[in-house]
Amino acid sequence: MLHNKKIVIGVFITITFLAIGTIGYMVIDGFPLLDALYMAVITITTVGFGEIHPLSSTGRIFTMFLIIFGFGSIGFLVAAFTEALVEQASSPQLRRKIMQKRIDQLRKHYIICGFGRVGVAAAEHFHKAGAPFVVLESGEEQIKILQERKYSYLEGDATKEEVLLAAGIKHATALMALLNDDPENLFTVLTARELNPTLHIIARTETTSSESRMLRAGADSIISPYASAGRRVADKILKATKGEVLDSDMVPEQQYQPEWQRVTEESDLAKHVVETANTFLRGTILGIRRAEKDFLAPKADMEIHLGDELLIASCTSGEPTLKATSRKAYKMVLVDDNPVIRRLYTRLFQKAGYHIITAENGQEGYETIIRERPEAAVIDYYLPDMTGLMICKKVRANEELRHMKLFLFTGNDDAETRKEALAAGVDSVVVKSPDAAEIVNTVKAKMETC
Repeated sequence: MLHNKKIVIGVFITITFLAIGTIGYMVIDGFPLLDALYMAVITITTVGFGEIHPLSSTGRIFTMFLIIFGFGSIGFLVAAFTEALVEQASSPQLRRKIMQKRIDQLRKHYIICGFGRVGVAAAEHFHKAGAPFVVLESGEEQIKILQERKYSYLEGDATKEEVLLAAGIKHATALMALLNDDPENLFTVLTARELNPTLHIIARTETTSSESRMLRAGADSIISPYASAGRRVADKILKATKGEVLDSDMVPEQQYQPEWQRVTEESDLAKHVVETANTFLRGTILGIRRAEKDFLAPKADMEIHLGDELLIASCTSGEPTLKATSRKAYKMVLVDDNPVIRRLYTRLFQKAGYHIITAENGQEGYETIIRERPEAAVIDYYLPDMTGLMICKKVRANEELRHMKLFLFTGNDDAETRKEALAAGVDSVVVKSPDAAEIVNTVKAKMETC
């Protein structure tokens, strides 16, 4: 604001001297208006052009004073503009805009919530690996370190929805809740899972009592720095002392060796997504090679095709990684008009080992069931074009689908709803609750007992 005032003053002084010069040349030497203005401009700016008309002695004295004071006004105006530009270039608001523009361009990146000791180590590892990441931090000292290291970061509370959205959570691959407080990590996990149901989330916890809450909130895995450090210290001391308890009490660290293996009919992995396939394998899928094209770090929902080659990080136990599995991978149709619900339960059912196909309305759901012939269908009670009960009645009218299991997804846990569902041929009514994982486990348990 101060620099803006200086610019206004500088402009006013410059215009004043131009006016004085123009009037002076007109009065002293009788110059026409345009010639007088031109003479005033070239005099104040000291461009070095010659006189357009001969000057009198008085005119020359006037010109000398106009050069001295007029050039000073130009210098003052230039200085004011320069200060304003420097201030704007170094302003926090401009830095935030530039940083936000950089973050908006990221895709499949990692979000680190908290730049403490664990967060610093994670950021250094990502930086060395060349992986894109964003750090969310609110502490002033940590912000300075982030600026010095030129990491992508946002200053704000990682538990807030607007901060996570600004960090590009909709396009992120994974999030690490590494704040120093368990309740804050819990809120971060809850908010992140709601914004992106397919996100892979790792949460830090200080106490073992918080682990179950983190997992229920939506975390995929938990880390405890102090417990991990304790195990590493114990491991090192046992190895150093060659204690006999090493063989009986210690679990040796697994070695992983990536290798390419082809998907065959015997492997029973075709038409499954990556996340589901990982549950069948003795390892983790790092890449997919299809038609001479490699997909490294494939998305969890990427479907595996027959003939694909999988890059699998497998244990060196000598057992084959890619082998036929005896586990039944049920095909299931999920019908719900809420896209958030579809994404959330698709991910959870896939993680439980199901092959999920979704539909967003009743007609699409019924046509999908007829086409796919799944082993089961989870159908929302309220749909925009027809009720879930109507779909169940139409399915039960088809003789070829009489063995398919039907689950009605509803928020009404009353006797009348259950009676209507039973009459429509529903096998089980699944009541909506805040615990999504519990619902999936309920469906899974009923499928396994059928």
